[in-house]
Amino acid sequence: MTSSAPDRYAVAGNPVAHSRSPLIHSQFAKQTGQAMLYERLLCPLDNFRATLTHFAQEGAKGCNVTVPFKFEAFEMAARRTPRAELAQAANTLRFDAATEGGWLADNTDGVGLVRDILVNARVTLAGTRVLLLGAGGASAGVLGPLIEARPAEIVVANRTADKAQALVTRHADWAREHGVTLNARSLSEPGQAYDVFINGTAASLSGGGVPVGPEVLRPGGLALDMMYGPAAQTFLDWARAHGAIARDGLGMLVEQAAESFALWRGVRPDTTPVLAAMRALVDGTADH
Repeated sequence: MTSSAPDRYAVAGNPVAHSRSPLIHSQFAKQTGQAMLYERLLCPLDNFRATLTHFAQEGAKGCNVTVPFKFEAFEMAARRTPRAELAQAANTLRFDAATEGGWLADNTDGVGLVRDILVNARVTLAGTRVLLLGAGGASAGVLGPLIEARPAEIVVANRTADKAQALVTRHADWAREHGVTLNARSLSEPGQAYDVFINGTAASLSGGGVPVGPEVLRPGGLALDMMYGPAAQTFLDWARAHGAIARDGLGMLVEQAAESFALWRGVRPDTTPVLAAMRALVDGTADH
């Protein structure tokens, strides 16, 4: 008799207790008829590699990776998709057997963000000026797909300017190929009046304020924080107070999850009803 146990997946990070990914993937599985179980995997800060290896050895099929392990996850994979190579960071791993080439790393953050902006928020990126705040794993994951959307200019601003410059240098050829002007700046001189402002820093997660002034916003422009829920509220209030259209990272979360799901299961779920359900839940308007 063959086992009919569902395939196991997880979101691996520290912290992970707050993650909505298990609920999102359970809805995707139900919608597409996939037999899978999606868990939270809390990884010690100094023991990510061993924890993840043990999870895979137990028979798990893959995982999503969140802060602060996206660079380490990339290093662990035997194979990487082109977008993961460009980012040098991974938020998705598929635990393929050695006979299949070994673990595959992908980065679905950027395509998730861009799809949320273009499709869900209905905001154009082509020909615009974009400010991307931060140069860590989150920003590394989204810069390549943002360039693909062909804005006129992208500025990467970071507290450590050298780190922003390194990210820009790695994407320089990709930017030239897509006709995008790409520059690095410090937080003290980020520039002004951007059409789209994306916060990829951990400032929201740590409860810090927005680390740049309102001059970066264009009235009526889009200001998006990659965080969602209570962590994003300070940013959203700040953006609205200064005349921008404020958006959190929930749509990005659902869209990147759909990309991961498709990589694992070979079928892409419909994100529209799942995003609506998650929005009602996060905003506290869902039926209880």
